[in-house]
Amino acid sequence: MPAYNEEKGISGVVERLCGLELGVPTFVLVVNDGSTDGTAEILEDLKRRFPPLRVIEHRQNQGYGAALKTGFGRAETEVVVITDADGTYPEDRIPDLLERIDDGFDMAVGARLGADVHIPLIRRPAKAALRHLASFLAGATIPDLNSGLRAFRRDFVLEYRPILPNGFSFTTTITLAAMTNGHPVDYIKINYAHRAGSSKIRPIRDTLGFTALIIRTVLYFNPLKVFYPLTLAMIAILFAFLAHDIFWETPPNLGDKTVLMFVACVQLLTVGLLADLIEKKSRL
Repeated sequence: MPAYNEEKGISGVVERLCGLELGVPTFVLVVNDGSTDGTAEILEDLKRRFPPLRVIEHRQNQGYGAALKTGFGRAETEVVVITDADGTYPEDRIPDLLERIDDGFDMAVGARLGADVHIPLIRRPAKAALRHLASFLAGATIPDLNSGLRAFRRDFVLEYRPILPNGFSFTTTITLAAMTNGHPVDYIKINYAHRAGSSKIRPIRDTLGFTALIIRTVLYFNPLKVFYPLTLAMIAILFAFLAHDIFWETPPNLGDKTVLMFVACVQLLTVGLLADLIEKKSRL
């Protein structure tokens, strides 16, 4: 569990996590990511009360993804569950996620589609647009792109550690990596409560960053998913230019813009095919 200035919610989350009966040896690992409020002091008190709790300190704030990567690096179990420290996710659904892992999935995600979901209205259009874009580029339905309640096989995450970012886009990247590389992923519906404390999300900046990240990640694993639609769009423009040159010009004349658009289409498709060959070659 990454924690950055979560003094208002972290106590309840830790208490609920330490109270879970999962039938196997477990521990709760919190990465205090350079908090400047009272989070560190609260964690010290919680460690005395709950022996399964372990705390790792980042001297400075490094980001949500960096905290998760630290946690995965220090975890000692085959299966790792992540959640947030703000009290928004239902920790009692963790056993359901673990059942999916036992069934053979590499990742099980709590999709925020339950009857009681509190996502600010101002963030919903951007989240829906990003989810649909990611689903289209990944070629699979993604019910929740960046949910923070997940269970993983630890080896699966460590396989992609070099490309996982240090910021909030960690969950988005690991989702797209799984979907574009054939890893079995399952989703369960969960509720999502009001957060304790203030959100660290910056709506406009993070939305633009998530969009760029989605395209970049899909380019990394399946470049034709990006290049084919772009090429088809340019071909449509090419035919529009060609129709104008043939039917509206007197006499019919092939214009410079039509020739340039044709060359651009050929170049874009060629780059896409080369990118696809490089990606496939890298897997050998």
